[in-house]
Parts: sequence; C-alpha cells; structure tokens
Amino acid sequence: MNTPTSHFAPLARLLHWLMALMIIAMLFIGAGMAASVSERHEWLLNLHKPLGIAILLLVVVRLFVRFSTRQPPLPADLPAVQVLAAKLSHVLLYALMFILPVVGWAMISAAGDPVMLSSSLQLPSILPANPTTFAFLRKAHTYLAYLLFLTVLLHLAAALFHGWIRRDGVLQSMLRGKAL
Repeated sequence: MNTPTSHFAPLARLLHWLMALMIIAMLFIGAGMAASVSERHEWLLNLHKPLGIAILLLVVVRLFVRFSTRQPPLPADLPAVQVLAAKLSHVLLYALMFILPVVGWAMISAAGDPVMLSSSLQLPSILPANPTTFAFLRKAHTYLAYLLFLTVLLHLAAALFHGWIRRDGVLQSMLRGKAL
C-alpha cells in the first residue's frame, strides 16, 4: 500500500535537525578560524575537521534515508516556480553537504597536513601535497561555504514562509510527527 504521508520519517527528521545544528556550528567555527590567528585557531581547526567528516558520513546516511522513505508531498496549490525552487535548493543543499567536506579533506591533503580526526585516528590523504592546489581548494572551500550559508538562510526563510504565512503544513512535516 502506498498511502501518502503528511510527515517525514522520524529518522529523517532526526538527521535533518542534527545536521542543521552541525552545519550551523561548522559555519561559525569556519568563520572563527578565518578570523583568528591566535592559539584558538588550532583548537577550532581540531573541531572543524572531525565535524566535517561526520557531516560527510551523515549526508550519505541521510541520502539513503531520503530515498528509502516516503516524503510528504508539497502542497498541490504551490506555484510551479516554488516547486522547482524547492527541488533545486534541496539538490544544492545535499550537494554542498557532500562536496564541502570532500573539498576540505582534499585541501588539507594538498597542504601536506594530516587529516586527524583524533589524536590517534588519521585519514589518508586524497591528494598529493601541492601549494597551488591547496590555494585553489582553500578559495573553493571558502566560496562553497558562503554558498552553503546563503542556501541555509534561503531554506530557513522558505520554511518560515510555509509555517507562518502559507500555514500549509510544510514546516510542520519536519517539526514533528503525526499527532497521536
């Protein structure tokens, strides 16, 4: 039976909110790293790397959950341009959640630095050390982070538009499960 659902699966909601917190934290940690040359920079970097890898792993899980569970449909009266914007923005969000950690990993590899997740766990380099490649990837990582920040803001604005103005259940479908 393929009955429509009005809410996202509990695991999908858990992953959404967990990753939302992680991504917001990452954006602030990244901004703090870029603005600091103190000993705090190293501390922030040691938070940033494992959090990025955790996001990379969770986005793979999240994609599996997304394609293996039913999603609530968008409202039938939603204009076609908004349906397209919703679909494209979700593709962009998933792509950035995957690409940004990979670019970060490649950037650290190109810098010739180890990608340490803890004092005893080191990831393999995915690129050889190369200063030119490092410089390119550092800029790419920065610009992609800005794009992610903008996309998150637009996602939040759209969610609030659905929740506060349209009141069409889109925001509620991610906030909580079915009423008992």
